[in-house]
Amino acid sequence: MGDVMKVTSFGADISNNDTFCSKTLIKNLENDLHCITDMGAEKAALTNITGDDVVISAFIEDDLLEPINKCIVDILRENSEDLGDLIGISSKPENAGEGVSYAEAKIKEDMFPDALILAFDTYGGESFVSNVANSTIKAARGMNGVTDVSAEIVSGVKKIPGVGYVSDETDDPIVVATIEDLESVGVVAGAMLGAALGNKNVYLVKRGSPSYVIPGSAIVSLTAFMNGNIIDLAVPFEQKTRILNNLI
Repeated sequence: MGDVMKVTSFGADISNNDTFCSKTLIKNLENDLHCITDMGAEKAALTNITGDDVVISAFIEDDLLEPINKCIVDILRENSEDLGDLIGISSKPENAGEGVSYAEAKIKEDMFPDALILAFDTYGGESFVSNVANSTIKAARGMNGVTDVSAEIVSGVKKIPGVGYVSDETDDPIVVATIEDLESVGVVAGAMLGAALGNKNVYLVKRGSPSYVIPGSAIVSLTAFMNGNIIDLAVPFEQKTRILNNLI
């Protein structure tokens, strides 16, 4: 195993409608994930399904970043119901358009590959969502138990290793944070989720839920990608944040 491990994540709208992902699309994507591990990824999963957006994530060695990134985009393209965000990818910066979302983060050496992945979905590409994503990044950065957090969303063309370029018209961002110990997962997830939901018109949804919210809003899903296993954190956080009353 190489010295540097990373988690790499791609988000894309490849659904043929604007509110949800079909069961067929989800099944087809999951059936092709073996292509990523066949190339040498330690683990790969369809980590987030948020409205009409999907996120494929993988734990990989750094020297495999470019070929596996290309592989993930190929899987998205081959299974797309609508090319959507894939059209915006360009080999030249000047031709980049609205494309796939991308995030990566380093994993501490000799640690289990564990990550938190937040994925956002907007109905009309509401511009405030990049500020929401950045608030979750700032919340996680510097916390105990956090190894690395993906880069903040900034204006301008973005280069995706092994894939090409996308423009700042790209919406529906994803955020990745890598975690060093089991006890930190809930603490960091709570901080990131609190930062997201503290913004106006942002709602937490369960993995696979359609985006049935008032237009002008954004939805977010939160997944723990723990050594290859997927845990949808919307359900436990829904229970944990219920206010207890009538205790006296």
